[in-house]
Amino acid sequence: MALSLPTRVNWSPIQRYLELLQILVERNLKGRYRGSFLGVYWSLLNPLIMTGIYAAIFGAAFASFYGSALNYVLAAFTGLLVINFFSSSTSQALSSVVASGGLMNKIKLPISVFPLSMIIANVFQFVVGPLPLLAIVTIYKSWESGWWLVNALCLFFPLLALSLVCTGVGFFVSALYVFFRDLPYFYELVTFMLWIGSPIFYPSEIVPEQVRRFLVINPLLPIIDSIRQISLSGDLPESGLIVHGLLNGLILLALGWFCFRSWQKNFMDLL
Repeated sequence: MALSLPTRVNWSPIQRYLELLQILVERNLKGRYRGSFLGVYWSLLNPLIMTGIYAAIFGAAFASFYGSALNYVLAAFTGLLVINFFSSSTSQALSSVVASGGLMNKIKLPISVFPLSMIIANVFQFVVGPLPLLAIVTIYKSWESGWWLVNALCLFFPLLALSLVCTGVGFFVSALYVFFRDLPYFYELVTFMLWIGSPIFYPSEIVPEQVRRFLVINPLLPIIDSIRQISLSGDLPESGLIVHGLLNGLILLALGWFCFRSWQKNFMDLL
């Protein structure tokens, strides 16, 4: 697909970067769903179907840990939203630099815009797809306590933490893929380990104590717990979970950006 960049002489480098980012995000979304019937709403249909499967298989066994079968369904749904967003956005970011190598050999472009555009495209997809349903669940569960507006607004913080985590990981894996072309096969294993290591379809209480201590290194765990606490408990958000998720996101973003910038000088020789 051709990339058309309007020429604006008076624009600053930041304005040009943002314009290029907007163009790439639009191109990603249009190319991804060209000819699709549901479009961006596939991002909502997938976790809904998976939630139904988990509820049918594990609902009777684990419903008591969540208080009711409905709470189990909602808990599984929120966990699937997080892991699906992480998996799809980082996997797409992984190949973004290498896939755009031909374009960068013709036009001088900021390389970081390619993985970032993939993350933003998925954020937009999440905002127009699953987020409204998640907000409705939050308002419904918090209506009696009166904190529905606060909780609905506070969903922004764990979702920001999730975006930061995905951006940092996206920068790292997209840079690493330039040097190691077998990375996608290994990264599938990593995302599977994160999926299994996150309490999505099972309660964390059933995990043995000696294993549970290792789950703290999972950056998605505080994000899932925070979204569930905000959406399902009806109480005010726990600041500790929010801060934990945001700190993880900032640390991973800093590490991913540092690696990307450090390795970037060698990219063009390999693309």
